[in-house]
Amino acid sequence: MAPTILVVGATGNTGRSVVETLSKLLKTSETSFSGHRILALTRSLDGRAAQQLARLPGVQVVEQNWVEITADWLRQHNVVRAFIAPHNQPNQFAEESTFHLAALHAGVEYVVRISTTAANVRPDCPAYYPRNHWAIETLLSSPEFQRLHWTSLQPNIFTTFYLAPAVELVKNYRKTGKQGPLRLMASEDAPVGIIDADDVGVLAAHLLVEQDTYTHNRAKYVLNGPEDITGREIVKMVEETIGTKVEDVRYKDMSFAEQMAAASQESRNVILSIRHLAETAWDGQCTAATTSKEVLEIAAPKGTPAEVFKMMLES
Repeated sequence: MAPTILVVGATGNTGRSVVETLSKLLKTSETSFSGHRILALTRSLDGRAAQQLARLPGVQVVEQNWVEITADWLRQHNVVRAFIAPHNQPNQFAEESTFHLAALHAGVEYVVRISTTAANVRPDCPAYYPRNHWAIETLLSSPEFQRLHWTSLQPNIFTTFYLAPAVELVKNYRKTGKQGPLRLMASEDAPVGIIDADDVGVLAAHLLVEQDTYTHNRAKYVLNGPEDITGREIVKMVEETIGTKVEDVRYKDMSFAEQMAAASQESRNVILSIRHLAETAWDGQCTAATTSKEVLEIAAPKGTPAEVFKMMLES
């Protein structure tokens, strides 16, 4: 069996871009990676995204729950490198650490993982899931994991999530001519370097075909989009699109956390801690200027807020 690059969450936010970019890179590669195959994991082979990925050169799509992957499974599929975008549920640490332990025992050479906003990845973050990412990075940094090379990507909040309320207002206004409240996570004035998820996937793919993983081993790269945007600027984009003033703007709106807590069977107190995740952004700690120089050298993010906003309106 050919050496395999595993992509966990291949049909997710970042995974699709990882697979698409890897397929292009391996197709044109004149290095030792040209003989590698891409194993893309999905929850359903019947999904449109999975079927599209299956048509790409060098890609095999497999229906497999990543949390059930063992060292034996990785060896059987000859996985030498892997990408993982874990979920952000409270049990993330238990399940993701199990995956990395399996990778260590299976002799996987290199793992690229998706973390979260760099300013939040610390042991005292009020929101729960950045602490999970901190714990995973601490685990991987331990002497016991020395044989497994890894890079952790710390992307800022995804553009599609940040702009979703603005897109929803525009679409509803076009249908009904009426406005509801524009509930923005953004503060009015703080600049934030929101990032297109596709750009994160492109960088991950380039890292996965790096010959020298020592250069990026144990690195934590900060990713932001090419431009900052404030809440006021989001409102301006909406007003320019609908041709009238937004009647009711609510900045720093984290009410979605209440909805998440109500729908979850996990601890309400834990889920509600998500209300704190944007505080570092409101404090001005998440600007485009914080992007790691290595990111700009390897695959600089390109998707601007205006471009993604337009794409979301057309979808």
